[in-house]
Amino acid sequence: MSATRMMILGLVQWMQPVHGYDVRRELLSWSADKWANIQPGSIYHALRKLGEEGLIREVGTEQVGGRPARTSYEITDKGKAEFQSLLRNAWWHIAPGPDPFMAAFSFLPALPRDEAAAALRNRATQLRAGVRQLEAAMGSHWADQKPVYVNWMWELSVARAEAEIAWCERTAKKVEANEPYIAGVPLDKEWPGHL
Repeated sequence: MSATRMMILGLVQWMQPVHGYDVRRELLSWSADKWANIQPGSIYHALRKLGEEGLIREVGTEQVGGRPARTSYEITDKGKAEFQSLLRNAWWHIAPGPDPFMAAFSFLPALPRDEAAAALRNRATQLRAGVRQLEAAMGSHWADQKPVYVNWMWELSVARAEAEIAWCERTAKKVEANEPYIAGVPLDKEWPGHL
């Protein structure tokens, strides 16, 4: 939630006065739903909550034709302070997100080895597809209309994915080679019912 708060506060400050629709559209154009886990449906709720907390304020409402009314927001001084606090915390502290894969991998012996190796290779394939998508976006005209540092951010995502792809491939080979999961424990005893 702190990433969502930070990004919405930052966008409101950057684009103010701004409609919730424009905040949502900007976040989706950045693909923030993928790398920051910001769900498009949560943006309006977050705007309301930020307003209730006095971090942003409504500055107007307009309705065009039969469309729903649009409320414009701007950031408050309290919101600017909160944004700066969240921003600096994210810059200066490492906070890896919980990845369900890490929890699942902690039970590696619970899967048959052939399935574990196949799942690792599948993960590498999915990561490669994401890398290709980011590389295509970085080379597109759309990226030319974004700040240069957006490409830098995507380069970091590509580098992380490439490192994980290499790890998945190495680990799949170890699993297939029947390297022991637990030192000194026979393969048939690593997890009840699996070899």
